[in-house]
Amino acid sequence: MKKLLLSTTAALLLSVGAYAQGGLGYGLRAGVNIPKYSINDGSTKSNTGFFVTGYLDAPISPNFSIQPGLSLQNKGGKWEPTSSSETKESVMSLDIPVNLVVKLPTGGSGNFFVGAGPYVGFGLSGKRKGEVLDGAIKGDRDINFGSDATDDLKRTDFGVNFLAGYQLTSGFQINAGYGLGLTNLAPASGDKAKNRVWSIGIGFGI
Repeated sequence: MKKLLLSTTAALLLSVGAYAQGGLGYGLRAGVNIPKYSINDGSTKSNTGFFVTGYLDAPISPNFSIQPGLSLQNKGGKWEPTSSSETKESVMSLDIPVNLVVKLPTGGSGNFFVGAGPYVGFGLSGKRKGEVLDGAIKGDRDINFGSDATDDLKRTDFGVNFLAGYQLTSGFQINAGYGLGLTNLAPASGDKAKNRVWSIGIGFGI
């Protein structure tokens, strides 16, 4: 799966240079994330975070574009290890998405857009709050990234993201998205934890 995602990402990036028509555009999106983890027996509760995404827009036809970008994403989740405690995990990730976007004009006012594509994410930092250890609730601590049994999460995440929204002719847009993580971020512990991230925001594109 990782090789497929990397190959797809590389092919789409090469397409930007090979097939772009009408000049490159660019844009910025920002807003609220509602992330959680898909775990062994269901899912955690959701956190509230944020995202900021800068992207290029490379038209390959009048209604299709490739949009590679860089995205700062606040992910994580929270759960209740006991009936009287709550553990919250907040992770800052740098994602590199490459989306194929379809634009559907609505007369002279603007266009709807929908898109999807792969992403690779890199964990930059993280905090775990309210962790229960040996029956006692501990304070905040940094998340350890790596693949050893003593580490909390893998640093690298692969997945697929989806987006939709509406952009006015002025460039202002509203957007929503969903990130479907495919990497088990906690294999060393014997558990399963995969990112699931809903988002909503505003932006501007040229």
